[in-house]
Amino acid sequence: MFITANYETITFEVKDYIGYLTINREKKLNALNSQVLSELKDLLSHLINEDKGSSVKGVIMTGSGEKAFIAGADIAEMQDMTVEEARVFGALGQEVTLLFEMLPMPIIACVNGFALGGGCEMAMACDFIYATESAVFGQPEVKLGLIPGFGGTQRLSRIVGRHRAKEIIYTGRNVSSDEAQKIGLAIKVFASKEELIAGAEKTFSYILKVSPNAVKLSKKAMNSGNDLTITEGLSHELDQFSAVFSSEDMKEGTTAFVEKRAPNFTGN
Repeated sequence: MFITANYETITFEVKDYIGYLTINREKKLNALNSQVLSELKDLLSHLINEDKGSSVKGVIMTGSGEKAFIAGADIAEMQDMTVEEARVFGALGQEVTLLFEMLPMPIIACVNGFALGGGCEMAMACDFIYATESAVFGQPEVKLGLIPGFGGTQRLSRIVGRHRAKEIIYTGRNVSSDEAQKIGLAIKVFASKEELIAGAEKTFSYILKVSPNAVKLSKKAMNSGNDLTITEGLSHELDQFSAVFSSEDMKEGTTAFVEKRAPNFTGN
C-alpha cells in the first residue's frame, strides 16, 4: 500500500491502482506557493522511487473546488522576492514539472476552472490534459511584468507550435477550453468536473489492462526524445524497444497473443 506524509496543501488517495492528487488550497484558488511545490516534490519523488508492483499505476491530478485547477503561482509570496529568491522558487517549480515527466506511470491533468501561469505549466508537464467546458488556460505573466518560470516558454511551444505559443504568451490572453482542444493543449473536454474525473478513470480502465512496463518505457522514450534530433530520438527509442525484450511482461504479452488468451501483466 502506498503511504504518503501528512501533507497540508495537497491530498493523495489511492483507489483501484489510481492515485488521486488534488491541490488543496481552494480559498486561494489552489495557487502554488513554496509549500505546495515542496509537498509536490516530496510526493512525486516517492512515486518515482516506488518498487515494481506499486499500488499506483496511474495518477489523476486536479484542483479542489470548482473554480480552479491551479490559478497560478502565489503572487503575494512572489511580490517581494529578490533575484536570488526568485531563482530558487523558479528552480523548485521547474523541478516539480520535471518530476511529473519522470513518473513511471501516466498522469492525466484534469483541469477544472482556471489553469493559469504556473497552473498551466503544471498541467502541460502531465502526460496529457482533460478539461471541463469552464476551464480557462493561459500564461498571463506579462500582465504582471513577469515571464513564465516553470517551463511555460518551453513546453507550450512544443505542444501548440512556436508561433501560436508566442502569441499566447506575448498577449497574456486567456484560452478557452474549446480553443485549447482545437490547438491540442487539451485533448478532451467534458461538461462537468464529475464527468471529467469519470473520463480520466475510463481512460485508465484501458491503460491498466496493458503492460505497465511497456507504458513506462514508452513514456520514457517519448519524453526523452523531445530534445533530440529525429536520428537521436530513433536511437533512444531503439534502446527502449530492445530493453523491453528482457521483461516478463513482454514474454507474457506475446505468449498470450499466440495462445489467444488475455495476458496477465505484472509490470516486471
